[in-house]
Amino acid sequence: MVTKFDATRAADYEQQSRTALAGYDACHELAACVLAAKMDPDAPARLLVVGAGGTGQEILTASRISARWRFTAVDPSAAMLAQAMVRVRNASLSSRTTAWEGRVEELPDESFDAATAVGVLHHIPGDADKQALLSAIAARLKPGAPLVLACNYTPYAANPLFLRAWKFRWRLQGATDDEAETRLATILDRADPPASEDAIARLLGDAGFGPATLFFKSLYWAAWVAERVVVAA
Repeated sequence: MVTKFDATRAADYEQQSRTALAGYDACHELAACVLAAKMDPDAPARLLVVGAGGTGQEILTASRISARWRFTAVDPSAAMLAQAMVRVRNASLSSRTTAWEGRVEELPDESFDAATAVGVLHHIPGDADKQALLSAIAARLKPGAPLVLACNYTPYAANPLFLRAWKFRWRLQGATDDEAETRLATILDRADPPASEDAIARLLGDAGFGPATLFFKSLYWAAWVAERVVVAA
């Protein structure tokens, strides 16, 4: 899995994320709530947070649901992971969070009770690498454990209306027309979204997950929850 983020981009990532995704906080809050609905928030659990670098928002939000959940934050970018861990420390969550700099495929084989992959899949070029990541996540989950997957899920050029709306979203945040165009160009250059919701379902199914349930949408972005398939003995 190849990351294109460096220290400069890490510093800008949170603003970009909150602007590009209308409903940023709502998506993270619903993700935590969906996990709680799938699990027992009063029981100890270990959560794998894939692509935690940058904001660490999944950890900050889910920690409010349960004081008994512990987190393993995984990211291949040292700069992004360091920035997230600063936020984790500032929230007094260091004792509940382990940082792992590297790819999920390199993570020691452990059994997690749940996982999140928020804002990750559309940054991975090609279906083969997307599939490899989801399969690596599945291999580290207990049977029946939930995965929250959130990403842009359709080629941007397929919906020019949303592209224009995105531009105005940046303008609402104070960007000039030129700055908004630059932001859009940067997003388009860095991303390779899955082709459709059906493509998401196929990727998840081939990785070992059951049917996905959609729980959030915002322009190109969507979020689903799916469970690791229980393999019959």
